[in-house]
Formats: sequence, C-alpha cells, structure tokens
Amino acid sequence: MSWSPSFTRADRVDGSVEVRLGHPVVDDYLEFLAVRCRPNTVLAAGFDLKVFFSHVRVEPVEVTTADVLGFIAAQRASDDDTVVRITDGESGLSARTIQRRLSSLSSMYSFLVVRGDVDQNPVPRGLSTRRSRGRGQRGVPLVRTPRTLPRVAEPGEVDALLSACRRWRDRAMLEAMVLGGLRRCEVLGLRLGDLDGARRQVFIAEGKGGHQRQIPISARWFATVGNYLRLERPTDASTDRVFVVLKGQRRGRPLSNDGLGQIFTSVRERSGVRRRITCHELRHTCFTRLREAGMELEALQAQAGHRSLDTTRLYIHLANGWLAEEYDRATALIDADMFVAAAGGLGR
Repeated sequence: MSWSPSFTRADRVDGSVEVRLGHPVVDDYLEFLAVRCRPNTVLAAGFDLKVFFSHVRVEPVEVTTADVLGFIAAQRASDDDTVVRITDGESGLSARTIQRRLSSLSSMYSFLVVRGDVDQNPVPRGLSTRRSRGRGQRGVPLVRTPRTLPRVAEPGEVDALLSACRRWRDRAMLEAMVLGGLRRCEVLGLRLGDLDGARRQVFIAEGKGGHQRQIPISARWFATVGNYLRLERPTDASTDRVFVVLKGQRRGRPLSNDGLGQIFTSVRERSGVRRRITCHELRHTCFTRLREAGMELEALQAQAGHRSLDTTRLYIHLANGWLAEEYDRATALIDADMFVAAAGGLGR
C-alpha cells in the first residue's frame, strides 16, 4: 500500500506550529517533535519527510535501506533544471541539503524504533570499510559534506544595502544583523523589554535551539531603533514585539519571517548589489569584522550564541588579516634563518 503525503500547517496560539502529512505514523512523530523543538525545526522536518515519501511511495514501516540509498542517488542526480547548486552551478541538491533530509528521516525512525513500530532504523549510520569493521567504527558517511567557508559582504555592499532602506524599521533590522550578529529569527523575536539602551545591550530570549544570551550592540543601532520607535512604530500596536507591520490589515501585528524576506529582497534590488546576499551573510560579516578587529574567540562565541567554540573558529579563517599576520611572522623567521646560514657560508 502506498500513500501520498500532503503538507498542512496550522499555527497555534502559544506560538508553536502543527505540521501534518496525512499519515498517522508520521503525524505522531511530528506532534512529538512539536513538543520538544522550535517551530522552524518542525517545519523543516515536515518538509524533508514530505520530499522523501513523495519519492519513496511505501508505508513508513516498510521503508528499507535500499529505499534510502535510492533516495540519496535521486536527490544528487536531480534532472530538474530549476534546482542549481550555488557552490558549483551544477544541477541536483547540495550535500548539506541531502544530509539534513537524511537526518530528519533518521530521527523519525529512531522515534519509531523506541515506540516499537519498526525493529531497526533503515537509515544507515555510514558505509562500513575494512578499517571501520575492524575497529567497530561507523565508517564513511553516506553523504560527504565539504567544509566550505561562508561569504561575507564587502563594506561597500553593506553601505549600499543600508542606504537602500526606506524606513527606519528596515534599517534597524539589517543593522541588528551586521552590527550585532543576530539571526533573522532573533531579530523578529525581539521584544521591547529586551532592549537596554542605558547599557547598550540586548537580551536574546528566542535564540537558536531555545538558548538565551545577553549581548552588547552598537550605539548606532540603538539610535536607529529609537528613530523607528519614535517615528514609525504604531502606538496602538497589538504586540510588544519590536518589529511590526506598518500598514495594511496586519498593521501593528508582529512582522513575519516572510515579511522580513520580502523587505530584504526589495532592499537588495534597490541597492544595486548584483549578487545574492542573504540575511545570514550579514551575520557572518559581523563576526568576521569583529574577529579582524581583535575580538577574542571566547567573546565572539558568546556574542554569536554558539554552543561549541569549534563553530566560532570558522571566523579565524574568514579574517584574512589574522592569516596574513601569522604568515608574515613565520616567513620572517624563515628568512632570518636563511640569512644567518648564508652569512655563515660566506665567512668560511
């Protein structure tokens, strides 16, 4: 028996989201996920599972490892010309996207194993090799994910984006990303009580994974936010969210993620910046510039809200000044040693 997934979404009053695909087994997992994860995670998992079961049209409890391997091959060798990998310009999905979808699938089957619906997880942990079999290791990963460095915006590009903002609200949201390193969901989640203008600090109550942090941010940003609150934000707004809709039927209500996306796209088109800069690239730009200015990694980790310092070390490689300084220092020592050795040879 086969089934066709149908993605439906319902936003709840408490801020959570209900996602269903139309199968009781899958919907039970998504309901379990909604209790312990943030809405974006639930939405991403629901979409990933929809993609899988749209390709593998079997009952969830009948999925085999062969089905999973066939799904991987189909995703990587997509014939859809509208799907283009940004990294190399070829068709097919990126390794990271496929890996995320496999992770969503594996998580669901781990849930089903615990519940007793299936005996084992059909998503293998990796492909075994002779070395891994001998040492009891997981082997090579199903999908190799290359380690790539994110792009950062040039100063001229940032200035062009900020200059293209027509409202103080829009400028404040972009400055929150490029001056404070906030994620777009953190920008939208800001409440009036989270702003501490006296100490120039912001409390991030809805960080990634539900983690909270208190971070400093430039006085320039607080000046922009002040102009927005004084001149643009409706006094009769129905929410304490900082950033709200300014006109239309939803005036005074919290700005949505789609709304922010539309604003950013319009700003980018007006700015004249030809390449596709993203909100997250502005966050990377912030931390790269802070690292270049000498900010310690531990402080950068706290500002970014990273759980692991290894994630923050990425910005060492993005900060070209650090690498150039280390290289110049090392080559100076090498040149000095070569000079001493050459001078010794001439004196004989």
